[in-house]
Amino acid sequence: MNRIVVIGSCNMDIVVLANKRPTAGETIMGNELHIAHGGKGANQAVAAAHLGAEVTMVGCIGEDAYGHMIIDNLKENFINTDYIVTVPNTTTGTAHITLAEGDNSIIVIAGANAKVDQSVVDNAWSAIEQADLVMVQNEIPIPTIEYIVRRCHEANVKVLLNPAPAADLDSEWLELATYITPNEHELSALYPNQSTEETLLANENKIIVTLGSKGVGYADNGEIHIVPGFKVEPVDTTGAGDTFNGAFATAIVNGKSLADALHYGNAAAALSIQRLGAQGGMPTKDEVAAFLAKN
Repeated sequence: MNRIVVIGSCNMDIVVLANKRPTAGETIMGNELHIAHGGKGANQAVAAAHLGAEVTMVGCIGEDAYGHMIIDNLKENFINTDYIVTVPNTTTGTAHITLAEGDNSIIVIAGANAKVDQSVVDNAWSAIEQADLVMVQNEIPIPTIEYIVRRCHEANVKVLLNPAPAADLDSEWLELATYITPNEHELSALYPNQSTEETLLANENKIIVTLGSKGVGYADNGEIHIVPGFKVEPVDTTGAGDTFNGAFATAIVNGKSLADALHYGNAAAALSIQRLGAQGGMPTKDEVAAFLAKN
């Protein structure tokens, strides 16, 4: 009971560290350059695999060196890559990240991630229908996300939708997802005419809103609950949300209650932001257990 299928983006992250961000027309000297593995899909897959889940990745890469690097990296993290499709004449997705003044700003080039369509999902269906949970994010085409949510709902397969980056999704199929995990900005994009409290109360035990250092919020039995985060000194917040989602998903498929799974997700995210890089900062099962024992 720990099979997770992640359908989503595979990127290479080009990370620049600087003391500040350049203004328009300005050239500044940066401090460091790092090229790392990323993409919300691949990040969440690695986070779950680090924590002991049996993970299969579904997505697309380009016919280039980055694509080969992504496959090698997923395999090194014990993730099944049988259903990753190489798209000819297309670049692998990239994310260009500036880390300055304690936070990050990101430009994403979708590349092959834009080619994740219904045929890619159908090709992986034998794995998807046997999954204990399917994870999907907004870095693949929205029609494909709708197809995944609808088909999994019909097959009684649980879906965790992390609607990031923010997008306007149709509530008619959105509510077919088992869990939806936006941050506050993404939540307002999904439900622009409702307060956070109204949205949570109308979607009990389904919508889980991440609140940064405050933790996460959800509603149950007519009440809003906040699962507090952990106070740690951040080094790099890149990938914290992906770590949270991967950890939460792993805890859910291992039978933890919603509140306990969210507490586990918060712990994993707190560990991740104390290290540099998205996947590089993701903790192992033993590290999270040790952290929880001390906190």
